[in-house]
Amino acid sequence: MEPLATSTSPIPDGVPTHVVIASHPRQRSFTLSMAEGYAEVVRQNGGRVIFRDLYRIGFNPLLHAREMPDHEGFQPRPDVVVERQLIGKADVYAFFYPLWFNSPPAMIKGYVERVFGMGFAYSPHGLSGNRPLLADRAMVTFTSTGAPQDWVEHSGAWDAMRAHFDDHFSAVTGLRNLGHHNFGRVRAGMGEAAMRERLQELQLMAATVMQGGVIPEGTGTS
Repeated sequence: MEPLATSTSPIPDGVPTHVVIASHPRQRSFTLSMAEGYAEVVRQNGGRVIFRDLYRIGFNPLLHAREMPDHEGFQPRPDVVVERQLIGKADVYAFFYPLWFNSPPAMIKGYVERVFGMGFAYSPHGLSGNRPLLADRAMVTFTSTGAPQDWVEHSGAWDAMRAHFDDHFSAVTGLRNLGHHNFGRVRAGMGEAAMRERLQELQLMAATVMQGGVIPEGTGTS
């Protein structure tokens, strides 16, 4: 396993940079295996990876009062300023997390709310609107559930989450959404063959993203 520390060396012109944003309390998890597999494909294809394992870097997902824009302005805290400087020049933001209660976990929500807030992902426009600031970038999402993917879809949870989180986030920030792929039936004790099959599928989709393509929506192993 490669170290999760991030290089801050200058990025040569023309080298695509992917920020891998992963969230799982267990380092030995399917989520982190997906993230590392994706990063490996990016590097093999000449890209640069900025790896943000949110639990291991100790990211604080709690939004502070002064970070919230109001009539007195707002002030990002130092950790957010550093994070924005680190990931600000990415071409693709790749998110990896488990779905808990059919939604992104609190760590991901906190990262999005604090880091992708006003002044970084969007700016005020007019009296009540916002202007996206990341329209020349892209996002892609890979998740997992213990439940089968067809249940997640038939229950209505998939469409609700896609509309309320993925689509809204893309619209506010301007990020081109390259897709959200969920792997179903991911459970403790999953066999090695099943794990290998899912990770091979993930790496094929990572190669598609590297070529600027869109991944299959919601069609992971059922």
